[in-house]
Amino acid sequence: MAVSLDGYSAGHDQSLEHPFGPLAGERLHTWMFEHGDAHKAEVDAIVGAGAYIMGRNMFSPGRGPWDLDWKGWWGDNPPYHAPVFVLTHHARDPIPMEGGTTFHFITDGAESALEQARAAAGDGDISITGGATTLNEYLAAGHIDELRLHVVPFTLGSGTRVFDGVPPIEFTSTSVRHTPEVTHVTLRR
Repeated sequence: MAVSLDGYSAGHDQSLEHPFGPLAGERLHTWMFEHGDAHKAEVDAIVGAGAYIMGRNMFSPGRGPWDLDWKGWWGDNPPYHAPVFVLTHHARDPIPMEGGTTFHFITDGAESALEQARAAAGDGDISITGGATTLNEYLAAGHIDELRLHVVPFTLGSGTRVFDGVPPIEFTSTSVRHTPEVTHVTLRR
């Protein structure tokens, strides 16, 4: 998950025009979108799972009932190429996309999404793609074995922060790689 120096994965006032909030803009992901070749291993790790879980805010700028024309931020061929389980309070039929991605909308909680992702991933990894609220729920429940943070050198000052409401957890740093755009940190429980 990309975070600011002060640990925020998104600012306030997320919208269609500002998916990460107006203060964050695309700054949290410039390393990936504008300098992707220099960060190929990290990008490959992000899209290398057998199944994914994300929160509603990661999938859509909308709140409340679905805009059924909305199929995600990524266009017709999302980068996941595997099943994606979207946590939501509003039911919706699955959306099959190009490249093997199917978005499934889970209304019965994080544990159900994890169980379904495990079944779909088989021997593959499951990645919690975001946002921070979803990641924090899985951290608090003890379900995260490896955490990859991509720390971008600016502060947001407010928004949705990784580790909010999470009890103490001890990690071991397994790798750190620094570039001018981002510091990649991999931690294991």
